[in-house]
Amino acid sequence: MLKIGLTGGIASGKSLVSARLRELGAVLIDADALAREVVEPGTPGLAHVVAEFGEDIVDADGRLDRSRLGAIVFAQPDRREALNAIIHPLVRERAGTMLATASPGDVVVQDIPLLVETGQGSNFHLVLVVDAPDEERTRRMTEIRGMTVEDAVSRMAAQAGRDERLAAADIVVDNSGSIEDVTALVDRLWQERLAPFARNLAAGRPAPRSGGPVLSAPDPNWPLQAERLLARIRKASPEVLCADHIGSTAVPGLPAKDIVDLQVTVASLEVADRIAPALGAAGFPLREASARDTPKPPYLDPSAWQKRFHCNADPGRAANVHVRVLGSPGWRYALLFRDWLRANPVAVKMYADMKQELAEVHAGDRRTLAYAEAKEPWFTEVAWPLMDAWAESSGWQPPSYSVARG
Repeated sequence: MLKIGLTGGIASGKSLVSARLRELGAVLIDADALAREVVEPGTPGLAHVVAEFGEDIVDADGRLDRSRLGAIVFAQPDRREALNAIIHPLVRERAGTMLATASPGDVVVQDIPLLVETGQGSNFHLVLVVDAPDEERTRRMTEIRGMTVEDAVSRMAAQAGRDERLAAADIVVDNSGSIEDVTALVDRLWQERLAPFARNLAAGRPAPRSGGPVLSAPDPNWPLQAERLLARIRKASPEVLCADHIGSTAVPGLPAKDIVDLQVTVASLEVADRIAPALGAAGFPLREASARDTPKPPYLDPSAWQKRFHCNADPGRAANVHVRVLGSPGWRYALLFRDWLRANPVAVKMYADMKQELAEVHAGDRRTLAYAEAKEPWFTEVAWPLMDAWAESSGWQPPSYSVARG
């Protein structure tokens, strides 16, 4: 199933987006609703809250007095943390039970107001943030909910800042306009990305790609996007020794195809095969089970360059995942090439010029295979000797992942 974490600041319009996703066919798990459910009269959750905050936190009917509790926790951060320590585990347990009933192919949306604050982003294939400017959110709270400006500002300050939420987002839904505007955005998102992503996951296939090489200007968001993908990969299996951002999008200032390359380090190819289903479930199905890199001297045995090749099932974020064995020539080459380019502006320009020339030659291709093959002589005959010399002169060594996951 496709798991989406939906979040947004107070009064951002998250409920509107979640309601529309449910209408389109998503299975909705609402953390706010579950948070109310786990403290209903007679529940262990309510008993724990009373033990922490006192008997006067319930009303005459034995129900939680939410207004009184809210006034306490939004004014005192330590008391808010105490409440979260009670409620969050209960909500996660209940959400897990509901998640277990979903079917393959479902789009499951978990509406979690504090997703960013609780660091849950890597639990989902995508994090969707509903966003609106702080001024608009304040207006909604004062005019629609009847809050004072001071209360509105206090509620916003108790959550993650807007910049922090946006940094955690794979998808941002702008809800600064009309209801019709945001509904149209959600409908298009469902049709073009979420539903195809779910179908790809259910079928165990990467998102399709077509067209020749198109180089994009350097994007400062590439490292952030890569890190979100890497967090999901690292969580997929304890046999992942490390996962790194490699390739052109990992080099500041270098034009590149808008495809994020990632390297997963494992102890052996047998491990690579064993974790393939876990990587697929995390959103990265296997594309080639017997892939290999082009051998480079002095390691000319093709078997030393074997790897497993996965790709993202998300049609909205192309990514290649190269699963290589710790210490293998291909593993070392990928890390050295990245670090050599990062340390050498002249090498970056040389590589960029070569890529641009070949991209123009292959612009009309239906695939990028010929473009990739045309670059190989440069990697072997030009880059490899220069990289090797730089590694020796600088004392470069690949990182060791034999003990700790990085």
